[in-house]
Amino acid sequence: MKVLNLQCAHQHVFEGWFASEDDFNDQQARGLVTCPLCGDAGVRKMLSAPRLNLRTARGDSPAPAVGDAREVAVSNHPSHAELAELQARMLRAMREIVAQTEDVGERFAEQARAMHHGDIEHRNIRGRTTAEEAVALLEEGVEVLPLPMLPALKDMQ
Repeated sequence: MKVLNLQCAHQHVFEGWFASEDDFNDQQARGLVTCPLCGDAGVRKMLSAPRLNLRTARGDSPAPAVGDAREVAVSNHPSHAELAELQARMLRAMREIVAQTEDVGERFAEQARAMHHGDIEHRNIRGRTTAEEAVALLEEGVEVLPLPMLPALKDMQ
């Protein structure tokens, strides 16, 4: 199994698991490798280091030789792994929201207003509306939260 660090044209990072390098190339050529966050097929492989077990046979860490210089860097930019973890957490949160809400589609504003005014029973809903309508709902005191609808969540609806 080959695990590749991938990135789409929108800078989203993620892992892809493939049987081989040829399998990755074949899937990419057929347009099957897409970003789980935005659906972009403009995916490229990122540099990644192999996992090396640097422990000795006894399980001890090898001691650096006396006088070995170690390069150290500090960066304010998140690493590939940190970005991937943040994106994975966001995706998990979005899946939880989808799983715990009813999709009312284009009737979202109507349903949200009716619940706010007590005309119908309160429940967790999600749906689609215009930005103008969302602002109007907020101005009326209806609690709404705009959410991106990610391609990776389509299979859950």
